[in-house]
Amino acid sequence: MRDKPIATPSRTREILRKYGLDAKKSLGQNFLMDVSVLNQMLDAGGIDDQTVVIEIGPGIGALTEQLVEVAKKVYAFEIDQRFIPVLEEELSDYSNLEVIHQDILTVELQEVIPEIKHHSGERIVVVANLPYYITTPIIMRLIASSIPFDCMVLMMQKEVAERMAAGPNTKAYGSLSIAVMNHCQQDIALIVPRTVFNPAPNVDSAVLCLTRRSEPLVKVDNEEAFQTFVKATFQHRRKTLWNNLMSVFGKDKTVKSKLSAILEQLGIDPKRRPESLTISEFGHLYEATSSLRDCSEKTN
Repeated sequence: MRDKPIATPSRTREILRKYGLDAKKSLGQNFLMDVSVLNQMLDAGGIDDQTVVIEIGPGIGALTEQLVEVAKKVYAFEIDQRFIPVLEEELSDYSNLEVIHQDILTVELQEVIPEIKHHSGERIVVVANLPYYITTPIIMRLIASSIPFDCMVLMMQKEVAERMAAGPNTKAYGSLSIAVMNHCQQDIALIVPRTVFNPAPNVDSAVLCLTRRSEPLVKVDNEEAFQTFVKATFQHRRKTLWNNLMSVFGKDKTVKSKLSAILEQLGIDPKRRPESLTISEFGHLYEATSSLRDCSEKTN
């Protein structure tokens, strides 16, 4: 380990001055300056010399530096061209680092990372300090992919982490919670105060650990359609499940009668709020209303 890590105020300022850099607000860039936070992220992911790491948005390399110290291999994906020479020069001593100038939302990881392409069996962990504005699209793309990651250790806006980790009967629980929990076990590893960033964001952050499940909690015929259905039931959080379902299927008398019978058969009180339903109940409700959705789609 170097005497003065990148994740310190003095070294961060030094690198920014050296390369004439500043944080781009449009890309949600904030530079972390606390090594202890980074070490806790590595611990949360169980990263060691048998781990292949996919890092998203390395920036000037604060987290990257800690990763290459312990991981077998680090693939760092950076969309901002300004940081490529910084990473290549400041971390040139590490042969286990590969910096890739591509957008994680468009790159085909299976083609870029040999360990995935050739199914070499290494443990794969995704690690990132995610820009707030693009957190959800990145996570959902990775979850939906066939990338065999063991877990993802992700720093993000605290509120978003709480929504992704939420369970039923909580204020934060919603369609995003269900989309994530269906494929991953969620755990907030630590809360990160805004004061350890340069520039300081307006909100605190949290590190969310998502461990890939061996199989989804709810298996459905169409994952995208299931998520659309769940999202629709949360459209009006203050309304009952029944009222939200009326918005989905319409108020035709025949539909109402069929829907009432379905809810009774499933043992779901129509007066309940959407946030009280478990993911299993949503799965059963989605499957049971398939014929109603087909009718609704034909009508529209």
